[in-house]
Amino acid sequence: MAKIDYYIGLMSGTSLDGVDTVLVGFDQLKPTLIASYVHPIESNLRETLLETIHPEWKGTLVDIGTLNQKLGQLFADASCALIKDKNIDKNTITAIGSHGQTLWHQPLGEHPFSLQLGDASIIAEQTGITTIADFRSRDVAAGGQGAPLVPAFHKELLSHPNKNRVILNVGGISNITILPSSTSPLMASGFDTGPGNGLLDAWISKHQTSSYDKNGDWAKSGSINETLLELLLSEPYFSLPSPKSTGKEFFNLTWLENFIGDQLHQEKPEDIQATLTELTAKSISDNVIDCDELYICGGGTHNSYLIERLKHYLPDTEIDSTAKLGIDPDWMEAMAFAWLAKQAHENKTGNLPLVTGASGERILGAIYPA
Repeated sequence: MAKIDYYIGLMSGTSLDGVDTVLVGFDQLKPTLIASYVHPIESNLRETLLETIHPEWKGTLVDIGTLNQKLGQLFADASCALIKDKNIDKNTITAIGSHGQTLWHQPLGEHPFSLQLGDASIIAEQTGITTIADFRSRDVAAGGQGAPLVPAFHKELLSHPNKNRVILNVGGISNITILPSSTSPLMASGFDTGPGNGLLDAWISKHQTSSYDKNGDWAKSGSINETLLELLLSEPYFSLPSPKSTGKEFFNLTWLENFIGDQLHQEKPEDIQATLTELTAKSISDNVIDCDELYICGGGTHNSYLIERLKHYLPDTEIDSTAKLGIDPDWMEAMAFAWLAKQAHENKTGNLPLVTGASGERILGAIYPA
């Protein structure tokens, strides 16, 4: 019987809707999701994170240090809750892979960096399990953008011998992994296409009592402003060549207000939501070329109106969720960081240089022994 290695993956993404916590079993076959759990982010902590990520935040080093400690405690609590609730023997777990909470992502310029908070020492101390974190820094040090990292997991798991596939992750930001068939001379690639749910969540939170647009119903009730959409699509990021990555520190309501100006407040709020949904769909579909199958994961999987708009733009592409491939779309990213932890623990590389722009393959992550 093949030996199975168990790893926990932790992912707190740009949507800030909870900590996705998974236990993954790895053997010679594809990884198996053993257990999953969403650990809540307390409302005051969520508000603090949203304020801190805002480009005009004015805080102190004490604020950053405190937030780092609180997030470390949050991720430790998430791990312990999964272990307790699912009655898992922690001695069987090799390591925890913690993505951390992205505070700021600035991969370009004289001093590029990608900063994730969540003290991994606290996770290792309180769980008694080796913890691996800080996955992006080594890629950045090698000249890469440190993102997106999940495409390496997609390539390992979801490539097809005869079909060109795209794996689309729609979180706060959207990113795609391009997986050419094994007969193609092209190599796997990917990048952040731009906004995903982030702008949609921010806009509905500003005008409704909900933190997200369930099924895209509010957007569907509005009308797409084609003139406004064309203006938004003129954002230079969309025409940049890959490698490229972005985050909520860029695509946020401040960006929207600066880009549109007074017109933002002259339109019906539901029309803005419809137009922002169209922006997400169009900025994704413009990058899906020569694709037989598109599989979606992340929170955007549940936005039926967004998927409807993607199908409108991609009528010749089969579109489904990654559930059809045997991977629950809600847990894909957390599983990827369990895999990245396994790669680091086994001294194996975890990045795709064609995706991030790094000068070569690198072992990613810092190890905090139990």
